[in-house]
Amino acid sequence: MKNDSLPALLAASHPVRSWVRAALEQTVLPHADEWERARGIPPGGWRELAAAGLFGLPSAGAGFMESAILLEELGRTGYAGVRAAVAVHTYMTAFYLDRFGSPHQQAAYLPDVREGRRVAALALSEPEAGTDLNGITTRAEPDGAGGYRVSGRKAHVTNGSRAGFFLCLARVRTAGSRPRSLAGCGLLLVDADAPGVTTTAEPMVGWRAADVCEVTLDSVPVPAGRLLGKAGHTLSYLMTALDFERLVAGLLAIGGASRSLALTGSFARGHHVNGAPLAANQAVRHTLADLAAELDLVRTYGYSAAMRHAEGRLDTGTASTLKLRATELAVSAARACTQYHGARGYREDSEIARVHRDAAAGTITAGASELMRDLIFETTEFT
Repeated sequence: MKNDSLPALLAASHPVRSWVRAALEQTVLPHADEWERARGIPPGGWRELAAAGLFGLPSAGAGFMESAILLEELGRTGYAGVRAAVAVHTYMTAFYLDRFGSPHQQAAYLPDVREGRRVAALALSEPEAGTDLNGITTRAEPDGAGGYRVSGRKAHVTNGSRAGFFLCLARVRTAGSRPRSLAGCGLLLVDADAPGVTTTAEPMVGWRAADVCEVTLDSVPVPAGRLLGKAGHTLSYLMTALDFERLVAGLLAIGGASRSLALTGSFARGHHVNGAPLAANQAVRHTLADLAAELDLVRTYGYSAAMRHAEGRLDTGTASTLKLRATELAVSAARACTQYHGARGYREDSEIARVHRDAAAGTITAGASELMRDLIFETTEFT
């Protein structure tokens, strides 16, 4: 992969892309509707995904370009709940452990993640602290033996009820810390089966297979050695990881936009209105042409951003630009898909309705579009 050019990575014939598509066709597509109805991936599904090798691709270095292909193809399946669950498990949560975890922590958790034995989840946001994490109130009180007792409420936790562990953001030090800042906060590895952990489903309009929950922590015991890195470095950890999370979200959204555009283009060519294909209408052709042109630009930018990450050069402006443009393109493509399919696209059981309701979440998670615009403005030199 190291010497692959950008055109080669984008090609449908790339060997990794061919392998990923075949693996997803075998492990995801036959079961995804069932997972949507169950609002989560069952244990057997996680193990099957792991056995197919889908959890073993690198999150950094030259090998990350293989992951970029996987993430796009996950999005292209059209099941955003599945793609969110998998991405949070094998990339977003695991990234913290890969990058900032101690050798002992990595050995204790990552093998189970890679083999699908324990599902990973991020517990960062709270009911009153989402985009602005400075407002978190979850607290970790020292237990006198080097560990903590953690109490608080976490919201919008993907993989919540099926998680084997949570990476939890909490205030571990209050003395001298400003009330609304991340100073004194830490990232803790909290086992989901520990006493005091309860989960409550948060049924979402879309992303139904993502198993989104609220997690309540009531004096949950966290043993010594479960604090990730150093509490004083938590802000820098979050900044690095959130840039990566936005890269991942952007690549997933590119795949989602591709799926919507493929559905729309196929329908426009095959469906006839007044004796002519829908695509005979100039307005339809121009809408699809605009979407296709933007997808080409955003997709190329997305793989360029992935290359920057692979080389250790990903920056906040690049990650935010990708996340903003890819997720908003996915919304535009899904809206056009619904509009041109007419009433058949508004049926609740249709794929068209699913991609439409799923697309909206992408502009909210990993930082809302409004925050992305702020970050782009702050990191741009207007010269």
